[in-house]
Amino acid sequence: MQRIISRMRTRKGFTLVELAVVIVIIGVLAAFGVPKFLASVEKSKAAEAFNYWSTVQSAQERYIAQNGVYWQTTNTDALDTVLPILQYFTPPTITATPGTAGAPTWAGSLIRLSASSSYGPYTVAWNQDGFDSANSTIPQTISPVTGDAGASSGSGS
Repeated sequence: MQRIISRMRTRKGFTLVELAVVIVIIGVLAAFGVPKFLASVEKSKAAEAFNYWSTVQSAQERYIAQNGVYWQTTNTDALDTVLPILQYFTPPTITATPGTAGAPTWAGSLIRLSASSSYGPYTVAWNQDGFDSANSTIPQTISPVTGDAGASSGSGS
């Protein structure tokens, strides 16, 4: 009895096995959490491009109503709005066509700066109809338009 009591009193701290188990559990949780965190951070940065294009699109509609043509970045005329300052994307080039056979059109694209992106450079294209998915290379999982639709594995009913 004396031996058992003395062993219980001298044991302090954790064993190496207990510490190893805790480290493995933390590693498994990090393996699941870090990619989701990085995707949500990139999704918020991609929202910068969608915000920019939304501002341009509404200004373009006002510009064509006043001038009869869409504005393009080669024009010296300014839009009637202050465009957001881009932090994570290259400055865009907006091209407009007068629409000789149909309605006038415009298109533009933003390219993600690859130095600060874990997804590499991707393109967010836009035109007079809104988001141009055919010319965009943004991953579907981080797109604010498509969201996580490509990542879900739900079974249709």
